[in-house]
Amino acid sequence: MATPRTRLRLVLLQIRSDDDAVRQEQSCFIERCRIARRQFSFVNLVHNPEVRWRHVEDAHAVLVGGSGEFSVTKGHACSQPLREVLQQLIDDDRPVFGSCWGHQFLATVGGGTVTEDLERSEVGSFPIELTPDGVSDPLFASFPRSFQVQLGHNDRVTKLGPGWLDLAWSEICPYQAIRLAGKPVYGTQFHSEMDEERLRERVLIYLEDYVADEAEHERILRGLRPSMESDLILERFLELYA
Repeated sequence: MATPRTRLRLVLLQIRSDDDAVRQEQSCFIERCRIARRQFSFVNLVHNPEVRWRHVEDAHAVLVGGSGEFSVTKGHACSQPLREVLQQLIDDDRPVFGSCWGHQFLATVGGGTVTEDLERSEVGSFPIELTPDGVSDPLFASFPRSFQVQLGHNDRVTKLGPGWLDLAWSEICPYQAIRLAGKPVYGTQFHSEMDEERLRERVLIYLEDYVADEAEHERILRGLRPSMESDLILERFLELYA
């Protein structure tokens, strides 16, 4: 990391309409990046769909968060402006990291495909496995081949565009982590910004959207597990590329 940690400036692009979820997601990213809140700028694409280059040009890294309400498979007012901004960041070799919805949107910017697949939805703590490209990627250096992550999604990436690398997978959902080869551009289907306690909070916020009934809710909460390796990813991303 060329920039001292205390001088980093990050932009988090969010797409959430629930105020509690907006604040909770901000806290999650601050915790996992391990920098001060004052070093973040937040842009909520729900209220500011016309995102422009000026919103991100001074950032050392741009992060794109998840969404409990909006699907990448459907068009939104922010879709084209966001696509243009992310493509310019990619072209300029700027660090970009997408989590969940952000991961899916990045995949479509790169020519990939995202599909709604409720039968393969995942909510809770799950193990994933690194691919050979993942094992050799600096972001996952010294990680075990398999580790726990926190997941909450109904959509998934079903095809990668040219130049994108598959870094991690699971039996239920391939493309758990991806990277644009030779670029500081990553996406994780899992929530790199959340540990099991933060996922517990998120499940309660989006209970009606992701959980079928009370029994399913209890099953998910009982199954939550620590995700020690995943909790390091955003900090490592900044150390390597910001």
